[in-house]
Amino acid sequence: MLEISRITQIFGGVTALEDVSFAVKKGNITGVIGPNGAGKTTLFNIITGIYTQTSGTVFLEGKDISGLPPEKLARKGLVRTFQNIELFGQMTVRENVMVGMHTKSSCGMLSCALKTPWSVSEEHRIREGAVRWLEFAGITDLADVTSGNLPFGKGRLLEIARALAVEPTIMLMDEPAAGLNSQETLALGLLIKQIRDMGITVVLVEHDMELVMDICDRIVVLNLGRKLAEGTPREIQENTEVIAAYLGEDD
Repeated sequence: MLEISRITQIFGGVTALEDVSFAVKKGNITGVIGPNGAGKTTLFNIITGIYTQTSGTVFLEGKDISGLPPEKLARKGLVRTFQNIELFGQMTVRENVMVGMHTKSSCGMLSCALKTPWSVSEEHRIREGAVRWLEFAGITDLADVTSGNLPFGKGRLLEIARALAVEPTIMLMDEPAAGLNSQETLALGLLIKQIRDMGITVVLVEHDMELVMDICDRIVVLNLGRKLAEGTPREIQENTEVIAAYLGEDD
């Protein structure tokens, strides 16, 4: 589904990623883990078109997507959520999800400005369709609340619902459990599994190891910008190099 081939990213004289390669299988939940500064978010920024890598290639379903901007990647079915929640704070919860659905809109600016019957009909369809994703995320009762007033955990669910509204084939999540309590994290794990069961491939960066080990099919470990290990949750748990990277080696 997604292939990362020999990605290197250099900022000035600092090498953030060096020769990183791995593949993500369609229909899997793949975790990308590692200590702070390992290059995880930098890698996500490259995959999703925010950064342009120094060298290497990103493939989506066998096609080179390196350097494509985020909006074009969204049309190809690749979306992401952010470590720090990014919402349209002055819009309602429903309107935020409608933004995601507008990526599939066929009406142009002129048609919308003139409020043609087709554009009015499509806007109604999008407004009603947004409810489906609010229901999936469990936040239908918040549809008319201004998103800037949401509690943190609900904001996280809204961001996921908005990404799903794009109808992606693959979703990247950057630390989705950050800032959540244990009950919210448990519910998030179940939600991510439901997303996978819908046929959407999931790749997540996450520091909550209990969540990662519970929901991931495969795990990639980065350390100091390089790939340290890759395998099943059990293989990663038993890998001495991974243990040393997280806990430090005994003197």
